[in-house]
Amino acid sequence: MSEMTSNNPNGGAADAIEEPVVQIHGLHKAYGDNVVLRGIDLDVHRGEVVVVLGPSGSGKSTMLRCVNLLETPTNGSIVVEGVDITKKGVEINKVRSTLGMVFQQFNLFPHLSAKRNVMIAQQKVLKRSKEEAERIAEMELAKVGLADRVDFMPSQLSGGQQQRVAIARALAMNPHVMLFDEATSALDPELVRDVLGVMRDLARGGMTMIVVTHEMGFARDVADRVIFMDGGVIVEQGTPEEVFDHPKSERTKDFLGHIA
Repeated sequence: MSEMTSNNPNGGAADAIEEPVVQIHGLHKAYGDNVVLRGIDLDVHRGEVVVVLGPSGSGKSTMLRCVNLLETPTNGSIVVEGVDITKKGVEINKVRSTLGMVFQQFNLFPHLSAKRNVMIAQQKVLKRSKEEAERIAEMELAKVGLADRVDFMPSQLSGGQQQRVAIARALAMNPHVMLFDEATSALDPELVRDVLGVMRDLARGGMTMIVVTHEMGFARDVADRVIFMDGGVIVEQGTPEEVFDHPKSERTKDFLGHIA
């Protein structure tokens, strides 16, 4: 958790704890009679990497999609940097501009080059000039190891390279939080490493991240906190060592035992 220590020379408050970047309280989501989330409470602090694990159907991706209202909560609140996005009248597109999201599928425009894919949202949403968007696109593509592929079309790139373009596209929007929804699950195993490498670099750089994944090695190495979900609830959470090496819940032990 991030802490901010007051250095006010005029003697203000002592140590102050920074408000979480994302606050999820009492989150429920149902599709008719199918209840997917059953009261999720989760705070994510600035610079924290939270990795969410769980079996298929546990609700982890639905929870992540609720954070930027790609799914509308049935009940509960989600506060992003002090803005309750579940309230009527909220400017959700303004909030979404601070949230970068990377999906299983790359969702690149097939008729645009890697660079143009990274430029387009900058120009349309952030109203950046073509020159500035191009400069930032080239910079972000270089960060994800694609400096020599900026003019390639998606069809000329491997799946792993396309996912790195998708990450660069999200980063070009200057997000305060990055959301990853099974970002490597659609990739061939040999392509996963490069994408996880980019995500590791982001984590080391201090990016706030909520990551839904089945990559246990990544969770163990990179997470500040591991969340295990099942049946629409958070069953257990703690440091990677606590969850992987000393799980308290029998359900967590069973899940980890099957994937070990």
